[in-house]
Amino acid sequence: MAPSTTGSVDSGRRLRRDVGFWGLMFVSLGSIIGSGWLLGALTAATIAGPASLVSWILAAVMLVILALVHAELGAAYPIAGGTARFPSFAFGPLVGFTAGWMAWVQAVTIAPIEVEAMLSYCDHIGWVRHHITMLHADGTLTGVGLLVATVFMLLFTLINIVGVKLLAHSNGIAVIWKTAIPLLTVVVLLLLTFHASNFRAGGGFMPFGAHGVFAALPAGVVFALQGFEQAIQLAGEARKPQQDVSRAVITATAIGTLVYILLEIAFIGALNPAHIAHGWANPVGKGDFGPYATLAVGAGAAWLAGLLYADAVISPAGTGLVYVAASSRLSYALGREKSVPAAVAKVSPKGVPIVSVIIAFVVGEIAFLPFPSWHSLVGLVTSATAIMYAYGPIALRALRMRDPERNRPYRLPAHRVLAPVAFICANLIIYWSSFQAEWKLGLAILLGLMIFAVTRARTPRAERSPLNWTAAMWVWPWLGGMILIGFLGRYGGSKVLPDWIDVLTVAVFALAVYFFAVRIAVSSREVEAAVAAEQAEIAAEPELNIA
Repeated sequence: MAPSTTGSVDSGRRLRRDVGFWGLMFVSLGSIIGSGWLLGALTAATIAGPASLVSWILAAVMLVILALVHAELGAAYPIAGGTARFPSFAFGPLVGFTAGWMAWVQAVTIAPIEVEAMLSYCDHIGWVRHHITMLHADGTLTGVGLLVATVFMLLFTLINIVGVKLLAHSNGIAVIWKTAIPLLTVVVLLLLTFHASNFRAGGGFMPFGAHGVFAALPAGVVFALQGFEQAIQLAGEARKPQQDVSRAVITATAIGTLVYILLEIAFIGALNPAHIAHGWANPVGKGDFGPYATLAVGAGAAWLAGLLYADAVISPAGTGLVYVAASSRLSYALGREKSVPAAVAKVSPKGVPIVSVIIAFVVGEIAFLPFPSWHSLVGLVTSATAIMYAYGPIALRALRMRDPERNRPYRLPAHRVLAPVAFICANLIIYWSSFQAEWKLGLAILLGLMIFAVTRARTPRAERSPLNWTAAMWVWPWLGGMILIGFLGRYGGSKVLPDWIDVLTVAVFALAVYFFAVRIAVSSREVEAAVAAEQAEIAAEPELNIA
């Protein structure tokens, strides 16, 4: 890969390294604990019943393995928008773009989704519902709702434009609150109203079988637990990236996992046994969008319900703030690689990718148009996130083989086993997210490739990096194969594949793709040249001394 020449685009500036361990950890934890905790438990319970607890544990195991993969990559290659860059080092710019584009698609849509969740939750407060109509009957935003949503998006944008230090500080305060309120909810519900019999009610522990357990994963469970990668996206702004990035990812993932599992236990135990005696269609109350607040009132803790409605603003808002930052760093990385117009990588005097931040705001506003509800969009975002995560395990193994002397402050244990297992996990999440999500994301990738092709055509030949077509040969069979399996599968597909045979098919296909991709990765010389060019370019940019 030829060195890129983006110094002129950045006006000689680079991202400022202002963020320490706590800032990185809070960024990841803040994105993990968002609207998912407010809504995920109810959605999972209606699909899987008490076995939704198994869904959370299964999702936690899968995402912890993926988090450990990315922890090694983030510490070994601490650059902004890392999820877009690791595959580029191992497979060239074409694969790097597909990974980065999918990472950007999922990141840029989460901020508006969080805002919509926040408004939907608050719209069920009596006073708000009677005096401020923010939602239509179908869940889309009214004019007033759009105005309120725009105010929040503007706030996220302004905080990001001011600088990453303010982002880290403001997010840190929000995350302390966001973690304390769920834990307080767990304690109160366990002490005041816990029915152990609920775990056997409404058809037994697993009323919908294994299918329900798997179907719950993309219906809010994986969405809730995702987000560990945000510390990696900001690694280019970390003071001690080799030391802090991996620790931040692992710590945030562990805390988030523990919080969500405790919440699911408390949620199921606090339900009114009469509501689930004959099934799990409406475990809290038909049409209720504030499950924990309803349970708190039922337990005689109206004061906790007030805190939960306040948290319905703070938790999603904090996550939305983080994802505006994450999406801007990803588009910044794509701009530096000349995969999208170079102007996207323009950095402000404060060391902020200002054009990318503004783009995140514009796309967020478009997402507020009459699109489906929070629940409908979660599956799409979950699948996009899984595609983004899937590039990590393959890149890790390829870079271990081609760049073995690289300093790796954190090393994935048993990586020969855990890396392919991580890739299988990501592919299973993609499959369970439904065929509808898969083919729509296929179209999104085609749109991205059109932008990539136009950008390449307008870039002088001397500045273009080789595409490494051979190293990219695995991507198209992989994505096309997953869409085909989804069409034949049992989650939105034609149900041709029987239960368990579909899971086995995904696993075998994923392993075949994994070993083929690792085998055709670029050479050691090309990896070393790409990493050296990146490091040289960053080192050549002057350090900013702006307070």
